[in-house]
Amino acid sequence: MTKAIRIHETGGPEVLRWEDVEVGDPGDGEIRVRHTAIGLNYIDTYQRSGLYPLALPLTLGMEGAGVVEATGANVSDLKQGDRVAYASPPPGSYSEARIIGADRVVKVPDGVDDNTAAAMMLQGMTAQYLIRQIHKVSADDTILIHAAAGGVGLIVCQWAKALGATVIGTVGNDEKAALAKAHGCDHPIVYTREDFVERVNEITDGKKLPVVYDSVGKDTLMKSLDCLRPRGMLVSFGQASGAVPPVDLGVFAQKGSLFFTRPTLFNYVGTKPELDAVAGDLFGAVSSGQVKIEINQTFALSETRAAHEALEGRKTTGSTILIP
Repeated sequence: MTKAIRIHETGGPEVLRWEDVEVGDPGDGEIRVRHTAIGLNYIDTYQRSGLYPLALPLTLGMEGAGVVEATGANVSDLKQGDRVAYASPPPGSYSEARIIGADRVVKVPDGVDDNTAAAMMLQGMTAQYLIRQIHKVSADDTILIHAAAGGVGLIVCQWAKALGATVIGTVGNDEKAALAKAHGCDHPIVYTREDFVERVNEITDGKKLPVVYDSVGKDTLMKSLDCLRPRGMLVSFGQASGAVPPVDLGVFAQKGSLFFTRPTLFNYVGTKPELDAVAGDLFGAVSSGQVKIEINQTFALSETRAAHEALEGRKTTGSTILIP
């Protein structure tokens, strides 16, 4: 038997249970991974709370790194002992071991340790499609990233800065502002005491922005629109403050023929070639030193409840991992 964190009902962190599970052998096109480190992400809390409803009972977790223990039929590019990492549905990474499709994992290159690999896949590949695909950030751009001291935020700050962009970021306090600034954020805005729309106008001399990356949701979305110049794009990729209420589409015309997208990572890594390309770009940025993955919190897998409480309480910065 293998230990895992499972839920039998949706709700707060108290519904997380530390249980025995049966893993079994991999089937056609599958592998069994023995986890060495597991990533913690906001999507895990959405699934736990029922905001993103899934069939129960459920082993949570979308991201992990580890070693291939066994391979099923028709798996030719992986073998026992290979180091792999992934960020992919279905959930199941909150476990000591699991079965997953071989086409959903990538090999971890030498020079990237397991903890870093587990912490970087979902947040790092999210950063990749945000700034390298949805809006290809260039040296001419000034951008805004909300939650700049979070996992995705710190990666976006570093990567966008390496591309030559000017980076504005919102944070909740001075400590987080210092952290974001140390990772490439030119203009941290402490939103608890500053109006970020006013500060964006000041920083840009009223020209506003080509793109805003918003993972906060309900509390920021409408004001994020006010930071965009005509034909700018709002990228809403999370809802840490709650689900965004219905929006009158006429607002996008009124505010300057704006563009809006609500992407998810899994639409950008849906095929194996897409996954390999996005992960390869990310591994390259990390290996070159352009991006450093900050693992600022580590919990035992059995202490996942405390990890969820810290994440939802906005007490975390950078990435958080769980250790089986």
